[in-house]
Amino acid sequence: MVCLLSFVVSWAQNNGLYQTKKIITDSIPQKIVLDSVALNNTYFEIVNNQGVPLDTLCYKIDFNAATLTLEPLNDTLTVSYLNYPDFLTKTYALYDTKRIVPNKEGAYIFKVPEKQASTFMPFEGLNTNGSISRGITVGNNQNLVTNSNLDLQIVGNLSDKVQIRASLQDSNVPLQNGGYSQKMDEFDQIFMELFSTDWSIKAGDLFLENRKSKFLNFNKKVQGISGSVQFGNENSKTTIETAAALVRGQYAKSEFVGQEGNQGPYKLKGSNNQLYILIISGSESVYVNGRKLTRGEQNDYVIDYNSGEIRFTTLFPITSEMRIVVEYQYTDRNYTRFLGYGGIKHEREKWNIAGYVYTETDIKNQPVQQNLNKEQIDILKQAGDSTSLMMAPSAYLDTYSENKTLYKKVVENGYEFYEYSNNPTDTLYMVSFSYVGPSNGNYRLASSAAIGKIFEFVAPVEGFKQGDYEPLIQLIAPTRLTLATVLGQYKPKDFSAVDFEVGFSNNDLNLYSSIDDGDNQGFAGNINATHRVLNNKWKVDVFGNVQYVSKNFQTIERLYSIEFDRDWNVSNTFGNQSLITAGSKFSPNDNSYFTYEYSRLEYSDNYIGHKQSLVGTYQLNNFNFNTNTSFLTAKGSTYNTNFARSKTQALYTKNDKWAGARLDLENYQVKDVLTQQFQTLSQKYTQIDAFVGKGDTLKTYIEIGYRFRVNDSLQNNILQNVSNAHSFYAKSQLFKTKTSDLSVYANYRHLKYTDTGMTEPTLNSRIAYNDRYFKNLIQTNSIYETSSGSVAQQEFTYIKVDAGLGTHMWNDYNGNGIQELEEFEIAPYPDLAEYVRMFLPNQTFVKTHQTKLTQVFNFNFSIWQNDTGFRKFLSQFHIQSSFIIDRSILRDGNGIAWNPFGKASDELVAENSNIRNSIYFNRGKQHYTTIYSLINNRAKNLMNYGSLDNKITTHQLQFQHLLNKWWLAQLTNKLDKVESISENYGSKNYLLNNISIQPKIGYLFSQNARIELFYEWQDKKNVQGDLETLEQHRIGTAFNWSTSQKFTLNGEFSFYQNKFSGNPLSAVAYQMLEGLQPGKNITWRLLFQRNLTKYLDANISYQGRTSETAKTIHTGSIQLRAFF
Repeated sequence: MVCLLSFVVSWAQNNGLYQTKKIITDSIPQKIVLDSVALNNTYFEIVNNQGVPLDTLCYKIDFNAATLTLEPLNDTLTVSYLNYPDFLTKTYALYDTKRIVPNKEGAYIFKVPEKQASTFMPFEGLNTNGSISRGITVGNNQNLVTNSNLDLQIVGNLSDKVQIRASLQDSNVPLQNGGYSQKMDEFDQIFMELFSTDWSIKAGDLFLENRKSKFLNFNKKVQGISGSVQFGNENSKTTIETAAALVRGQYAKSEFVGQEGNQGPYKLKGSNNQLYILIISGSESVYVNGRKLTRGEQNDYVIDYNSGEIRFTTLFPITSEMRIVVEYQYTDRNYTRFLGYGGIKHEREKWNIAGYVYTETDIKNQPVQQNLNKEQIDILKQAGDSTSLMMAPSAYLDTYSENKTLYKKVVENGYEFYEYSNNPTDTLYMVSFSYVGPSNGNYRLASSAAIGKIFEFVAPVEGFKQGDYEPLIQLIAPTRLTLATVLGQYKPKDFSAVDFEVGFSNNDLNLYSSIDDGDNQGFAGNINATHRVLNNKWKVDVFGNVQYVSKNFQTIERLYSIEFDRDWNVSNTFGNQSLITAGSKFSPNDNSYFTYEYSRLEYSDNYIGHKQSLVGTYQLNNFNFNTNTSFLTAKGSTYNTNFARSKTQALYTKNDKWAGARLDLENYQVKDVLTQQFQTLSQKYTQIDAFVGKGDTLKTYIEIGYRFRVNDSLQNNILQNVSNAHSFYAKSQLFKTKTSDLSVYANYRHLKYTDTGMTEPTLNSRIAYNDRYFKNLIQTNSIYETSSGSVAQQEFTYIKVDAGLGTHMWNDYNGNGIQELEEFEIAPYPDLAEYVRMFLPNQTFVKTHQTKLTQVFNFNFSIWQNDTGFRKFLSQFHIQSSFIIDRSILRDGNGIAWNPFGKASDELVAENSNIRNSIYFNRGKQHYTTIYSLINNRAKNLMNYGSLDNKITTHQLQFQHLLNKWWLAQLTNKLDKVESISENYGSKNYLLNNISIQPKIGYLFSQNARIELFYEWQDKKNVQGDLETLEQHRIGTAFNWSTSQKFTLNGEFSFYQNKFSGNPLSAVAYQMLEGLQPGKNITWRLLFQRNLTKYLDANISYQGRTSETAKTIHTGSIQLRAFF
């Protein structure tokens, strides 16, 4: 430790150069400066308080620096030393030092500016992650196209009190995962928030919601801006919130009954029964028999937002007794829709009051997905609120395009109708056809093999229509919904409160028409009170509620619970509604309660219902009992209803074991008022469950159970037994360690129909097993699943886009000028990629059994590389095997599919399999490195025009060896068997036997630079059909060069000689030639990459090709990417 000591100095001698100083020391090391100039080493002495010279081990003297270092010592020391004469230590200067400017200060008087290197850092001070790229592609066989991608996240502080959160994502292809843009110029997802302790501003893709109000309850995903501010203190606080946005989602609800053993997919529709809807991600809520489910492969369901289909996982078996309700928002872009929202809330200690306003309106002069002409607007003006009157002729004049399905107008036999035409000289019309029901139209579907369905006219027979379609479209009217609500609460003391809410709505279903506007406005009110009458060991609360809702009052989302209509049997009941509720809650202890409730529901003049319910749970030591029981009696103008239901469970737990039973029953009787006959809604069931379990559900456990269900339905006007079902299930996590785990789920259900004696068994199972053996010598991952479901007949079309932005190309194999679906192929080069595939909604499903096996094995013998003998030899090998098999076979009869590999008697509907087995020798060492792979791929799909089955079996041998430091030899041999089977397109049927040999030699200039010469010989033979053959010789060179300055350049040049026998314009030729032409072909490519700065890099690519029969094609692109 260095310090300047406070010391006492007495000048015992001051006669010239000898100096004496006294120093008071302490118990820490000290470094003392004795003088400002160097000391003379001929004399130096230190004595203590008694005059005894100090031991030289206790100090250290530096004469040049005039410093004394002392060890810890508590004493008073006297130091004597000798200075040099002044003329030796004096500083001499030519100029007066007071008039000389120091060098450091002089740099500011005379300074030549130097160019400083830029230290700019984007978003300095913020935490950023992501990149942005922009690029262009141009060629002599395509127009200029742009591509872009943005993925940026920002988090940080803008100041001491203001923070920012932002996420921006954008891509050329606006298919949503978390976003929902439908145009190229829209962001897929953008979100930005500025916030402090008492305010916040959000912009971009937002979730707006209000869950504080009963009548103005909503959750919307929008694009806009919102803000909130809060001021006051804990005793008096005010909150203001506001938002303005464009609405991208419209609320919709799909209700359906599950199909026995069918896990899906189930199709979701729009509010006007549209089949093709794009669901906004994360907006859905799924309920089964009133229970809300959880999304995820390991949970209850998965959903495809782009196709609007929901599928239930193996872990949640679907039966025919399940009522499924799905709420969601979907993109409704008929008009630009504006949303405005605002609210204010003031809170005090004992009371609060709030008001909210919401408006959602279509801007009728800004249609998006429909372009209305004057005639169509006139139809909307006369239609009022009736959607059945909003139908209009769909035909309009259009120009010829090979990517359109067009019609010409024909007059024949006294009928004027539309007929398909692809003749550019005809007067052509774009016509849309709507399904109007069997024998209600004059058109029928003629073909679905083209990119657009082709319809044909069918003349009436004796005045009766013979078709199902008409050239009409459903017009969508612009709407407006406005809601305002005021609510408040008063709490005079703990456990007592009174709250109220009043709401007003204005719902205009057609902004073009004033017809039917008399029912636009509505009113609703609610008052609720709770009070604790006993607050001792037993706690007793009483409550009451009165609610009135006029028949014209409209909410944004549903007002009541998901099964309110069924609970009261009011699905087709209308009128002013009043609901009175009263009850009491009894709590004998902190873990138990029972609530009795009486409710009276009335719709003006045509319905009155009374319901009593008991809900509660009782906990006593290890025993738990809970129940939810209700009784309904209702009288309506048409039907009378008696509905009794109960769900009761008893559970006993001790340590890590449990056992329980459940009773679930319903008796739902609906009778006609006049005839007292049962109606079809009437049904009854009783279900009993028993289960036992052991373990910890978060670690290892097992639970097994049995379920018996009796279903009664209406038969001959009486409720009688129609089916019985026995179910057995087991779910478990049998073990879970650091290296292994095993979980098993199985649910077997056997349904027997009473009247016919037929049975329908279903099995849903899932086994997941992961393990490592022999110190990681063997690693395995296994998942096995069985389930029942359905496979959709896939229906799709191809949309033309700018070349380079697509994925497919069209080859007119049969020369008829019609773009048929099986004539589209994956484009081998970017300039040919002019089409994208778009799947269309389909309601045709085939029932199937599904088995799925995913299995991965790894044999890692390299762990023995330090051993000797046979193990040392084996350490040079590595074996990897993977199976992914997903099969769907026709569900017919009572069988259950167990075998994932199938059997000969199975009627295969769809399959997606990938089997790969590889053996490695000296893996990654370039020393006689050898890889043998056996690959088997199969993809069978059910299309709306028939099935398509593709199979590929490949044997591949790869060899690589570093001859010396500079030369690398490689050899690849491959045997392929490629089979295509098309049910309805004969030219797509072929079986290819392919052989390929490719030697390659490379010269390594350094680790970052190499050049290669290669030759490839291929022999391809089609052993079916026209027996096409191809012998291909390819020779070429490739190089790669990269530097430490983050510069990369690589390229390739290839010359092909194709000896092809057969029709070069056939589908088989396209597969064999892989986009090349018979005869001589040349291809080349060049890629340049360079990091321009720490945050910016550039990619420049150029590729081309030429042949004897086609022009030379050049394609180039440049892309800049910035990193954050």
